[in-house]
Amino acid sequence: MKLNGEPHKDAYDLILEAIDSGVYRPGSRLVESELAERFGVSRTPIREALQRLETQSLLTRDGRSLIVASLDHAQTAELYAVRQELEGLAAKLAAQHAAQEEIAVLRDMVEADRALLNDPEALARANRRFHHQIHLASHNRYLVQQLDLVYRSMALMARTSLAAAGRGEKALEEHMAIVDAIAERDGERAAQVLKDHLSIAFVVRLKEEAEKD
Repeated sequence: MKLNGEPHKDAYDLILEAIDSGVYRPGSRLVESELAERFGVSRTPIREALQRLETQSLLTRDGRSLIVASLDHAQTAELYAVRQELEGLAAKLAAQHAAQEEIAVLRDMVEADRALLNDPEALARANRRFHHQIHLASHNRYLVQQLDLVYRSMALMARTSLAAAGRGEKALEEHMAIVDAIAERDGERAAQVLKDHLSIAFVVRLKEEAEKD
């Protein structure tokens, strides 16, 4: 699958997007020649992109090879802690600044996502779009930038918590509660409901990890 015809995306963006979309998952080995062929670019920009991703800890060394990094328990906990605070702030600001049209879009997204309940991977992508829409509705570009960095690291989680039995439907109920709080301009409640939503997701993920051991 070559991704030619996208001059606005450099090798770094293309590889990052592939990791984010699950084409390359934690533990996947990245080979310069294969990446160059896949994306239709020369090996030099691929090499530079890999070096940049390694510096950002999105890739790690396995001998002489580079593989997509994975998060250990401590890193996952740290990421959720930061995510809760930043996303809680985004929800609070969205309650203050979101246009009615933005709120309508959020509500429509939740309703549309019900059709994806039997497809955890598609629901995970939709979940990310929903959260990003809240970030945008905060109308704070610096907060959006920081949350983009957090979500970049979220791609290093091997499995979505939405794959757990019954979690998808419950998550959508939580999403609608967040939208309701934003629509009612209740910033404190919007922040708390969103933080609770992420806390539940973290618990689900911890339970799944514990069952592996």
